This record gives sequence, structure tokens and C-alpha cells, in this order.
Amino acid sequence: MKKQLLFICLAAITLQSMFAQISDKAKVLEQMQLANDYFMNKWPDVGKTIITNKERPSNIWTRGVYYEGLMALHEIYPKEAYYDYAYDWAEFHGWGFRNGNANRNADDYCAAQTYIDLYNLEPDPKKLKNTKACINMLLNTPQLDDWSWIDAIQMGMPVFAKLGVLEKDNRYFEKMYGMYVYTRNKHGDNGLFNPTDGLWWRDADFDPPYAEPNGEDCYWSRGNGWVIAALAKVLSIIPNDAPHRDQYIKDLKSMAEALVPIQRKDGFWNVSLHDPKNYGGKELSGTALFIYAMTYGVNNGILDKNTYLPVIEKGWKAMTEEGMHTNGFLGYLQSTGKEPKDGQPLSYDKVPDFEDYGLGCFLLAGSEIYKMKI
Repeated sequence: MKKQLLFICLAAITLQSMFAQISDKAKVLEQMQLANDYFMNKWPDVGKTIITNKERPSNIWTRGVYYEGLMALHEIYPKEAYYDYAYDWAEFHGWGFRNGNANRNADDYCAAQTYIDLYNLEPDPKKLKNTKACINMLLNTPQLDDWSWIDAIQMGMPVFAKLGVLEKDNRYFEKMYGMYVYTRNKHGDNGLFNPTDGLWWRDADFDPPYAEPNGEDCYWSRGNGWVIAALAKVLSIIPNDAPHRDQYIKDLKSMAEALVPIQRKDGFWNVSLHDPKNYGGKELSGTALFIYAMTYGVNNGILDKNTYLPVIEKGWKAMTEEGMHTNGFLGYLQSTGKEPKDGQPLSYDKVPDFEDYGLGCFLLAGSEIYKMKI
């Protein structure tokens, strides 16, 4: 009996040692806070416009994704400064969207994800006035083809999922599914999802006959990251008996299985998933989204722990040891775009055109790793 107990203890110690990067919760939280503090210190004014090639308001999709990550951090480590930073941002923008409420662009209503989270923490009708006006317009019009680029799946699906739960109304779940399946099966020639490879073309411009220099299909890392992250996020929101849940699980598993063998030895994924020589190199935003979704899958019994723990460990180690600076800045982040060549070349020190969405992806990944039981 003593020998058995000793063996179990030694096995546990070995497992902890193997996965040191993700088993030290205090360290994971410290890394998340470091990255987030860097950004909050750099952008103390939540309403300051974002100026790159042109000036944009601070409630665009890039900032909306950041606040998704911040709210995930706040969930595991509630801190008044985090809440205030999100609340002040929403207040500055009147809990609204860049192009108003008659708005079919998921990039714009991505901000609603955080508005709903803030409402759930402290209900007040003003917080959802614009969100409900926009999403109910989508709910009550027949179009299903709005999400013609796969990034939109992440920007839009969780909004419908959150409202479906809040309103206890399956119509939001059905509309969300209809729009998702249209993108999956109908956009482009035969839909943007390739079930053979388990991956997605970014939009109709990239489905065959378009090909990468090596002849392979073009599967953009961050684009696929948006999809698998959306699936994980939606599954984390909707009830277990929600319609179409099995489809989302099936697609998440298919994508995760496709991603494992193409992870780089250093733990990152390339920007071009099937052509590592087409702007090959470390890229953090896609990596963070993959790690977030895989960790969610493991945490919730969807993905096999033994298969995916080493992948998660390598990915988190890569981001925190090779991508993160001592001041919290995240390197190897591809700038905005739609394909591997955009924002190149990447490097440890290069500042992307927007620093916010990559951090949001990183915080989503960290929040799930923090919840993991090893």
C-alpha cells in the first residue's frame, strides 16, 4: 500500500514538473496581469481614438476583443480597476456601436459581448438598449449571409449566445446557428469550412482554386483561431440542452485534431497553417486562440487531456517565454489583415498596428489555463 501511495505521489510530482508552465496558477495570473497592466498603463484614456493609417473610435472590433479578454481576467481575479476600465469604456461609447444600431457588421457589434457581461454583473436597461436594438434587428430579418469572413464568427456568435441565455429565448440560438451554418456550408463555392482538412478558408477569396506557394490550401492561422475560439466561447455560454450544441462540439474537435500535428516545435503556429515557408515564423494571436479553445476543450471533457496537455504547455510556454517582454508587451503579433503576408515581417520587438486584440486573445487563453486542474 505504501509503495502504491509513493508511486502515485511520484507520478503527480512528475506530471506537475512536465507541465510546470501551466500548473503554477500564481505564475499564470502574474503573466496575465503583467501583459494587461502594460496595456492599461499605455492607454489610460478609454475613449482615446486609435490612429494607425486612419483614425478610428475605441469601440471597434480590435478593442472589443481586448475587453473580452479583460472580462475573462476579471472573472478569475475580480479587481475594481479592471471593472472600472471596462465600464468607463462602455459609458464613453454610450453602450453603442461605431455605425449605430442598424448595423449588420459583426466587427462593430463585437463590443456587445462586454456590454452584456457588464450588464450581468450589475443590470441596468441602458446597458443593453443598443445591443438589443441591433441584434433584434438581425433576429427579425431573414438574412443569414452576414458573416462572409470567418473572423465575424467570433465577433458575432457569442453576442447571440449571451442574449439567448439572458432572454431565455431559443430564437437567438437558432439565428446564431443559421448564420454560422451559412458561413460554414454556403459562402464561397461550397462553404468556408473544409471538412477534409478540418480547417477554414478565411473568405471566398481563398477557397480553391486559390492556393499557397507550395500548392496547399490557404488556411490563415488567426482566421482559424477566431472560429475555434468562437466555438469554445459559445459552448461556455449556452446551456447543455441548447440546440445545435453537438455541432459546435464536433467542429471544435475536428479543428483541434487538425491543429495538433501542425504546431511548430517551439510551440507557436505559423501564420499559414499548411505552408510553413509562406511567411513562416512565430505568431502569437493565432497561437493564443488555439490554446484558449483547446484548454476549454480539456477543461470541459471535450478533448482528451493526455493528447492536448503537451500542446497547451508548449503553446503557453512559447507565448510567455519567447513572446512576452519583461514589461508585458507581446511580440510576434501579426497586424490586422486577412492572410499570411499582411503585417509582415514579424519579430519579438515589432509593434503591430493594433496591440489590443492580441492581448485579448492572450488573456482568454490564460483565463482557461488558470481554471485547469492537472
